[in-house]
Amino acid sequence: RPPRSPLFPYTTLFRSVGNAELISLNDNLPIRSPFVAFPHTTIEQWNEYPELMADHENGYHRWGSLAIRSSGKLILVDTGMQGEGCYLLDDMKRKGIDREAVDIVVFTHVHPDHVGWNYTDGKPNFPNARFLVPQKDWDYWTKPENINTVEYVVPQVLPLKENGVMDLIDGEYEITPELTTYPTPGHTPGHTSIRVTSKGEHAFILGDVAHSPIQAHYTDWCPEFDITPDMARSTRHAVIDMLEAEGTLVSAGHFPDPGFGRFARGEERRFWQGL
Repeated sequence: RPPRSPLFPYTTLFRSVGNAELISLNDNLPIRSPFVAFPHTTIEQWNEYPELMADHENGYHRWGSLAIRSSGKLILVDTGMQGEGCYLLDDMKRKGIDREAVDIVVFTHVHPDHVGWNYTDGKPNFPNARFLVPQKDWDYWTKPENINTVEYVVPQVLPLKENGVMDLIDGEYEITPELTTYPTPGHTPGHTSIRVTSKGEHAFILGDVAHSPIQAHYTDWCPEFDITPDMARSTRHAVIDMLEAEGTLVSAGHFPDPGFGRFARGEERRFWQGL
């Protein structure tokens, strides 16, 4: 059984947006130093946010995915890491998400903690799904100078094309009438978020536009994994400003479990209001 989050009960894992249903999924809930992602920050800055810290040296982290029921389709956003301590497939089963019923898998971007469960020992884990891959990420990671720099592209991503189950997407792509991709480049060249709109209600699937709630205030901070930091920083400011102004429900895969919340403004700083 996957470990219970130290921050939120399982009863908060489901959100409805009009007719669309969003179910938060986890692949791992590790505790690790915040300096893994943000090596140029200080522990004093992190300790301003005790709710993010397991102790005074290490913070909570999450590798999250999202299942969405929309317009008669079952969509999975990102497929986790697959590695020691990872359990996405078990978490899906426990939450009533049949992996063989998944119609569409869409990737926010092609990083190992987002494409990791496509295959296990060469066998597809979502055998009836089509996979939507951002065009610019595919172009970047399949360049000869990049393809062998990371160990996950060959076993987890290339077989999608070889098996004829991959579609490349770009710009604002309609996944279903309720789900549309929203380009948010910088973290990777083709990084893509998703807008959810149904019956006048809205949500936004953030992907890795931000890695931690601390970036609600320290929005300039770029994690080590941002490929184009200046672009990522500009995108992050624009997107979080927009979501704050709209009061939009957000799903953030690396934010504390279950990753649902809103960006809001306090007297001194912007903050993440988890739900």
